[in-house]
Amino acid sequence: MSDPNRRTAVPHFGSRGSGKGSGRKKASVTRIARNAEFPLRAGTTPKGQTPLPANVGSNYETDWARRFPARVARRVARDTLGRAIVRYYARPTIKGVDRLSDLRGPAVFAANHQSHADTAVMVTSIPEPWCNRLVVGAAADYFFGNRFSSAISALFVGAIPIERTSVNRRNIDQAVALLRSGWSLVIYPEGGRSRDGWGQQFRPGAAYLAKQAGVPVVPVHIRGTFDILRKGRAWPKRARAVVNFGRPLDFADDDNNRRFTRRLQAAVEGLADETATGNWFAARRRLHSADSPGLEGPAASAWRRRWTLTEPVPKSGEASPGDAAASKRRWPYV
Repeated sequence: MSDPNRRTAVPHFGSRGSGKGSGRKKASVTRIARNAEFPLRAGTTPKGQTPLPANVGSNYETDWARRFPARVARRVARDTLGRAIVRYYARPTIKGVDRLSDLRGPAVFAANHQSHADTAVMVTSIPEPWCNRLVVGAAADYFFGNRFSSAISALFVGAIPIERTSVNRRNIDQAVALLRSGWSLVIYPEGGRSRDGWGQQFRPGAAYLAKQAGVPVVPVHIRGTFDILRKGRAWPKRARAVVNFGRPLDFADDDNNRRFTRRLQAAVEGLADETATGNWFAARRRLHSADSPGLEGPAASAWRRRWTLTEPVPKSGEASPGDAAASKRRWPYV
């Protein structure tokens, strides 16, 4: 009987052998070579081995897009074609830039997310010097699905891949390294676009990056981009957008990711209230008393939620239509 624990001898490929054992050795060598499929062609993977990931998705390398020639091309495209398109479709009103006067160095710009138009509006609204060294956290499964869309996103948007459905340590480390080296980051803590114009609960990604990189987070509220390019629409239409920057938030010693995320969402809710009512002082009072309307909208039917979003926005310094009714409003347009 053969011993089941006996180790099979490895054939020696360097000797020819002789006698009766020579034929068995040659057959063994031939069988092994056939199974191994030698020689391997370039780009192939041996049987039973996992192929190396392609240069797409979360594995796409974007270092080339931050070199000098790419940065020049991106800045020229942003200041010419990009601004012209944004002015035509969005006509954005930019508020709160004065709140960034004390900001030094890079920062995370965290905004609510209504549509794909958000990124174009953001990169053309963020003031200097941050807009000149800016990357955008983009969904790896959407913007980096193939090499063409990956190259366009990295070159003209300054996008870096971010996994939405799982934690990718490589993507996180890249974002932290960029923040530490002087690059600012645009991120959407909701993790996805709005379905009906209302917001969603924030995820702790911005808090984690702020803590690891040691940079502040600027809360930003965007209004009106849902009407420009809502989810499911293939072509934009003209509407009016508002971008409101808040005061930078620092990660305090007694903060954790969850607590900081609540602070960040509350700050964006306060900006939404301020934009909707046009009353900065009243919005600040509600924010201070933790009474700002939430981003998620009323628990009502779809038509009611949509109707609430159609209420006009007052101009800066003016009260909402009907001062008494305006003071009782609970749900701002987000």
